[in-house]
Amino acid sequence: MIPESRKDTIARLQQNILLWQGFKPPQAAQEQAFGLGALEAAFPNGVFPTGAIHEFLVPGPESAAASGGFIGGLLAKLMGQQGICLWIGVSRKLFAPALKRFGVEPDRIIFVDLQNEKQVLWAAEEALKCGGLAAVVAELRELTFAQSRRLQLAVETSRVTGFILRSDLQKVSSTTCVARWQIASMPSQAGMDIPVVGFPRWQVELLKVRNGNPGVFRIGWSADGFVPIAQDIAGAREHLSTLKAG
Repeated sequence: MIPESRKDTIARLQQNILLWQGFKPPQAAQEQAFGLGALEAAFPNGVFPTGAIHEFLVPGPESAAASGGFIGGLLAKLMGQQGICLWIGVSRKLFAPALKRFGVEPDRIIFVDLQNEKQVLWAAEEALKCGGLAAVVAELRELTFAQSRRLQLAVETSRVTGFILRSDLQKVSSTTCVARWQIASMPSQAGMDIPVVGFPRWQVELLKVRNGNPGVFRIGWSADGFVPIAQDIAGAREHLSTLKAG
């Protein structure tokens, strides 16, 4: 049996570690909910971790487009009315005006186009140290454990949220990122039998999450933000198990 004093000390340390990793206590979580439903509940304390590094696997153009839209919805919450975001890469394909659909004014995103990935990593690390930014997005082919550790150390003081879009799935390795995601587009749904293109919808695979519960989720977008879509939880878990086995 562990003495109560030691149990209390261990509990405090666990809570402190969660705070350092970007997981806020429940009361603060309610104040900054992203509206992701069961997906948000998969994180410790039921809160999307900010002030941390998130890794998105983007194996092709379709996945990159889906990830860009989903991240756009997250940026709308992170940036609020005045926040600034840096988007760093070597071959930008994002159509910035499209971010207005997700509540993000494109003129508040500063695009940094560089010549090689070494420069992208350096710029991302320096940007993540700047507490005046709401978020930093960096597009990379690969990310090593040591590189991810440097990025994580940068945000532990600034509390800036970082998103890494990683395109080379042949070299996926362990990182210190708080979560690993893979986003795919789903058919839109206009509703009311109106023959027009509806709001975006995504299948969101939370492949890894520190101290949380990985899973597969379906999320839509509306004029009011994210909208969780009902799904077959058992089927989603089976799909995730298949992915891991492969």
